[in-house]
Amino acid sequence: MGQRMDAPAARMLRDGSQVVIRPLAEHDWSTLLRFGRTLPQDDMLYLEDDLQSPEIITRLVNASAAENWRQLVAVDWDDQIVGYAAVRRLAGWSNHVGEILLIIGPAWRRRGLGMVLARAASDAALSLGVAKVVVEIMAEQVGGHAIFERLGFAVEARFSAHARDRHGACHDLHVLARHLQ
Repeated sequence: MGQRMDAPAARMLRDGSQVVIRPLAEHDWSTLLRFGRTLPQDDMLYLEDDLQSPEIITRLVNASAAENWRQLVAVDWDDQIVGYAAVRRLAGWSNHVGEILLIIGPAWRRRGLGMVLARAASDAALSLGVAKVVVEIMAEQVGGHAIFERLGFAVEARFSAHARDRHGACHDLHVLARHLQ
């Protein structure tokens, strides 16, 4: 496995604002829950985990030191979480693949944070020793498509009516992938 990167890194966004990208830590419980509660209900339809649930936040924070997972947050000048990304190394015959999750707070969208945090998650995947990263995106999530395609990801699979949102409606799912090594 590669070396784990734990140092915070300041990043300037397109609009001149600055964030710090750092690993999720145990003390982030309340700010991660607050972040989850800022997400629009439309976003919640597409998330596997309910970031508005204290139980889910506890699970994520408790897993912050897991060997097969890297969780990153973007924090503003006031140390409030404005973005969350994770990369998890898959098990079994896919243990050379990492799966990325990316969530950006509504007030921070279209400022370049998605690109910065997605790049940081791809870099974190290297510390997991993976050779390939994938991201699952609903067809409607055009902003997510654009971010990952700019980073060199390509659509490897399209699944018709494959994913269900929290209301039970089916959506087409796209799997984008990028080889790191």
